[in-house]
Amino acid sequence: MPRRTATLLASTLILIALLCVGVVVKVPYSEMSPGPTVNTLGKAGGEPVLQISGHKTYPTSGHLNMTTVRVTGADYRMNVVEAVYGWLGHDSLVVPHDTLYPDGKTEQQSTQENAEEFSQSQESAKVAALDELGIPVKSRVVVSTVVKGSPAQGKLHAGDVIKQVDGEAVKRPEDVAKLVTRNDPGEKVTFTVVPARTAQEAEKAGKEPQGSREVVITTVKAPKEDRAIVGIQAGTDHTFPFRIDIKLADVGGPSAGLMFSLGIIDKLTPGDLTGGKFVAGTGTMDDKGKVGPIGGITMKLVGARDAGAEYFLTPAENCAAAASDTPSGLTLVKVKTIGDAKKSLEKIRVGDTAGLPSCSAG
Repeated sequence: MPRRTATLLASTLILIALLCVGVVVKVPYSEMSPGPTVNTLGKAGGEPVLQISGHKTYPTSGHLNMTTVRVTGADYRMNVVEAVYGWLGHDSLVVPHDTLYPDGKTEQQSTQENAEEFSQSQESAKVAALDELGIPVKSRVVVSTVVKGSPAQGKLHAGDVIKQVDGEAVKRPEDVAKLVTRNDPGEKVTFTVVPARTAQEAEKAGKEPQGSREVVITTVKAPKEDRAIVGIQAGTDHTFPFRIDIKLADVGGPSAGLMFSLGIIDKLTPGDLTGGKFVAGTGTMDDKGKVGPIGGITMKLVGARDAGAEYFLTPAENCAAAASDTPSGLTLVKVKTIGDAKKSLEKIRVGDTAGLPSCSAG
C-alpha cells in the first residue's frame, strides 16, 4: 500500500475513533437555545392566551410576545460532540449542568419548581396590571405549604387563611414567621385560621371568609438554627374583582410576568399599547410592578428576532449582557417597572423612539 494512502487511511480511522469516543463520553454540561415566542395578545393551542370575563375589554393589535429558552433536561447528559457543536454555534449556549440544575435537582423536581414559579408569576402579573390601572385587588395571608412530618401537618392545610398568630393580626406572609419565633422551641403557638374550603366557598359567593377557628401547635427547633418553627410556608392569596385566565401550556418559570401584565393592561384599556408594532420582552414581575432579571437573555433575543420582533423590553439588570450581543434589527428597551414599560410602549406606538431608554454594554 502506498505510504500516502496508508497515512490517509490511518487518519480516517483515527478520526472515526475520536468521533466514536466523543459520542460515548458524557460531559457535565447542558445546552440552552432559543425557545418559541408567544403573543400574549393572541392565541396558543387554538384559544386566547389571555381570557378576561366580568369586565369590559377592548380590541388589540400588534404583538406583545413573551419569550422562552429551551434547555436540555436535568437527567440528560451531553456527549463531547454535542458540547463542541454547541460551543461553536452562535444560536446556542453550553453551560455547566449545575448552573441550570443545582444540588442534583432531578427532572421531576425541576418541572415542579418551574410550574410553581409560572403559576406565581401569573398571579403577580395580574395584581401588578390591575394596580397599574387603579383597580383594587384584595389579598390575604394563607398557608402556602405544610412540611411533611412537621408539627403543623394534619393541623394546618394549604389554602387556610391565617388571620392571627397568638392573638396578633397577620397582614403579610413574613409576619407569620416573626410571630412564631417569639416563642421558644417546645412552646405552644395559637393560629387563628379560616379553613381553605370555607375561604373558597366565600370567594365564590363574593363574600369575606368567616368561621375562623383556633389551632394550637407545639413548636420545634429549626434545623441548624436556634429558633422555633411549626413547619409551614406562608404566602399571599389574591381575590380579583373579575376573572382573568392565562391559558398557556408547556411553559414554566417566572420570566413571562412582565409580558402577561402588559397584555392584560392592553386588553383592559381603549386603544392599543403597541400601535400594531411587534414588541417582545421578558422579565419577572412582583405584586408592586417591579421588573426582575431572568436567565438566558441572549437566547431570548435570538428567538425574538427570529420571530420578527422590532423591539425587546429588557430588564435593567439584564441590559449589559443583552447589549453585548444584540441581534441586528432588534432595538433593546430598558425597563425597571411596569410603568416604565407602559411609557415606552406609548412612545413606540406613536413612533417617538428617539427617547426610549436603551441598554449599554458597559
